[in-house]
Amino acid sequence: MTQVLKARAGKITEEMEAVALYEQVDVEFVRKGVAEGRVVIPRNINRKPFRYCGIGEGMRVKVNALIGTSSNRDDMAMEARKLQAAQDAGCDSFMDLSTGSNIDDMRRQTLDMAKVAVGCTTIYQAGQEAIEKYGSVVEMRPKDILDNIEKQAAEGMDFMAIHCAFNNSVLKVMQKTGRVTWVVSRGGAFITGWMLHNKKENPLFEHYDRILEILKAYDVTLSLGDAIRPGATADSLDGAQMQGLLVQGDLAKRAQAAGVQVMVEGPGHVPLNHVEATMKLQKRICNNAPYFILGTLATDVAPGYDNITGAIGGAFAGSCGADFLCYLTPAEHLGLPLEEDVRVGVITTRIAAQIADVARGHKQAIARENEMASARVAMDIDRQIKAALAPDKLIAAKEKGCGQHLCAACGKDCAVQEAARYFGIS
Repeated sequence: MTQVLKARAGKITEEMEAVALYEQVDVEFVRKGVAEGRVVIPRNINRKPFRYCGIGEGMRVKVNALIGTSSNRDDMAMEARKLQAAQDAGCDSFMDLSTGSNIDDMRRQTLDMAKVAVGCTTIYQAGQEAIEKYGSVVEMRPKDILDNIEKQAAEGMDFMAIHCAFNNSVLKVMQKTGRVTWVVSRGGAFITGWMLHNKKENPLFEHYDRILEILKAYDVTLSLGDAIRPGATADSLDGAQMQGLLVQGDLAKRAQAAGVQVMVEGPGHVPLNHVEATMKLQKRICNNAPYFILGTLATDVAPGYDNITGAIGGAFAGSCGADFLCYLTPAEHLGLPLEEDVRVGVITTRIAAQIADVARGHKQAIARENEMASARVAMDIDRQIKAALAPDKLIAAKEKGCGQHLCAACGKDCAVQEAARYFGIS
């Protein structure tokens, strides 16, 4: 029985208890959220216990990292180091997006090392195997795609990005209206090419009921992949995105009805004035399913600094209702990330999540802010280190002997300390 069905039957699971403890909320609040589809707890029945995360309404905003081999850099040892760097930096989950020579071994390595939830994009392996067996992605067989989904589910994937919501209705709108960037999703490009070449419906949409059966059998959380997310701010909220969102909404409701945990992937490149409308539309259309956003990137013109632009967009999106932020690293739009890129990407996105949580009034996030402020007034470095999201720079400054205050702007004439004396704080 899946988490959803247990929740609807009034049962409290180990996962719900762990999430309630971490979030410091009543476990009944978690159970009700899962039952109604407003909260998901990614956890495959074949995975050993790990640090569970609740994603959705009333939960803290979570952060996802990405790893994976490719034809350009097929180095499993490096991906293991990146995975560890992501976990050390505090990610809540990561996705293995491998397209290298041995995807099966890479997935097993990832699952063996993981102490958090693990996801994947299922079409990648099916596409790579089609290239090897048939010479082209467009020659994929629907059975091959479904077999890959079942294999990955059986091996323990906690959530899967599956591009079910891209269908002929969306493709027709996109062809009619045009776009600056057309399709920037790799999985979306695989499916687009397949549909146009074969002149058929997307097999992931056509066989959606079978996919739900597979995911339900292993209690895998479905992440409805955003195959046509805007790849430029100019494409935000265009006709294709709106049509895709309508399809996502229908599929999200079908998954919830079937007892499958589901979250919805979203944009993408979104100017700040579109963010609030995008978040509200998704929640309304998709029956309040958790929103997993890929960024968002608030501008297109900062290559090399996209971790910053993504954090700006992500913080605002989180404050408007996004529940799950996929990180961006400084290497976005430049090349494949290295270990340091991964570390910086996770930390930057965690900062965005904290900003969003404060804006949403999350008690723990606000308490952390207050603790840092009072620790600074008290000149207590150890408390500051404990309150910091990423304490490495504080620790380094302390080790250099910079003193208890760690602020050189005012020197001896510290504004905070001077005021504190008169208010009787010092």
